[in-house]
Amino acid sequence: MKNLPMLLLLCVAVCSAYPLKGAARDGDDSMDLVQHYLEKYYNLAKDVKLFARRQDSSPVVRKIQEMQKFLGLKVTGKLNSDTLEVMQKPRCGVPDVGRFSTFPGMPRWRKTHLTYRIVDYTLDLPRDAVDSAIEKAVKVWEKVTPLTFSRIYEGEADIMITFAVRDHGDFYPFDGPGMVLAHAYPPGPGINGDAHFDDDEQWTKDTSGTNLFYVAAHELGHSLGLQHSANAEALMYPVYNTDLAQVRLSQDDVNGIQSLYGPPPTSPADPVVPTESVPPETPDMCDPTLSFDAVSTLRGEILFFKDRHFWRKSLRTLEPGFYLLSSFWPSLPSGIDAAYEVTSKDTVFIFKQNQFWAIRGNEVQAGYPRGIHTLGFPPTVRKIDAALFDKEKKKSYFFVEDKYWRFDEKKQSMDPGFPRQIVEDFPGIEPKVDAVFESFGFFYFFNGSSQLEFDPNAKKVTHVLKSNSWLNC
Repeated sequence: MKNLPMLLLLCVAVCSAYPLKGAARDGDDSMDLVQHYLEKYYNLAKDVKLFARRQDSSPVVRKIQEMQKFLGLKVTGKLNSDTLEVMQKPRCGVPDVGRFSTFPGMPRWRKTHLTYRIVDYTLDLPRDAVDSAIEKAVKVWEKVTPLTFSRIYEGEADIMITFAVRDHGDFYPFDGPGMVLAHAYPPGPGINGDAHFDDDEQWTKDTSGTNLFYVAAHELGHSLGLQHSANAEALMYPVYNTDLAQVRLSQDDVNGIQSLYGPPPTSPADPVVPTESVPPETPDMCDPTLSFDAVSTLRGEILFFKDRHFWRKSLRTLEPGFYLLSSFWPSLPSGIDAAYEVTSKDTVFIFKQNQFWAIRGNEVQAGYPRGIHTLGFPPTVRKIDAALFDKEKKKSYFFVEDKYWRFDEKKQSMDPGFPRQIVEDFPGIEPKVDAVFESFGFFYFFNGSSQLEFDPNAKKVTHVLKSNSWLNC
């Protein structure tokens, strides 16, 4: 792996998406462009001057050849039209290196759960569109590493995301529309890890301007420790790609990020193959040993979650429907831990490990996932086992091992005096709850293949059932 020039170290290893503005109009303009390009990206000495009629100077020819080789052009050492065209395209502003690479010293995060915060917004897009673009960019890297991310809304995050113009306090001022698009810093404390976007650009969801998702995914690669790739198919290739039909990680990107963090713990490292192409194992709804990951109501129906699937039970129909989770909510993870519906908000909250999502109907809401600790849980709580919403009291209950918390949905805060022991307030209920939901004024607790109907007013178990009794089994 090549080392970056010392210039990059002196520049705090900042990476800028840097398009060169406009086509060169004459020979002098072309030479100025080439001089600047080779000095900035290929370490051409500043005292080596480039003349329009003297392109055979050996240091210059070698640099042109180096550039052509890196960018996948025909290596001629001459400034032909193809070479000049590529030099005028948008790109990142650090010197180019070969294959995948990391910043000097291979800085990486020494933890697997990272936080990010969108400090301010561009006016070019609605806030939810910005939230969605950043969330998609985060997931690009989350899918191929053990890393998980959650968004926070105040305080210092590992990755602080800002939109700014001109001088914005980091000694690398933006310079108006059409020039620097964004820059990001490698992992570390303080400003390290942060990503800045030039708000003088026209940020868009498509290719009519500068696509925020694409640039954010590239910059977050730097925030995680990646440098540039010479592979033109790679997301970390320095030249901005205007063909956004297939935005995905190349194997080169995967090799780079996994050289820092390793592969995800339970999934293959190939990000190109859609998960839907792998035949899922189909659970049998009448299996006497069937258990559920989570159960929730949704607009009068009951959803029973199991691995990558869920059953959808309506009290108006006899047979339950059976679906892949991804067919309704493609961005949700499989094997969720808990789910519950706040009927007054027409919202179902989905929990997986230390994150949660909000869905309305078949749409995942912008601004999610969020960290479960934003709800008021202590750091010792790493996942939620089960959750339900009590419509009468407007309280949500969260079950974690042998304890439970109560959340006031009106005040949006945890009630004082919690956690409490499950066995104290729910006599007869096992201290470990797999799933729970409320219906007809009763709480239904699931543990393995068993289900207990609990009367919260009488505080006693009224029936013992099989977990799949709701599925006509």
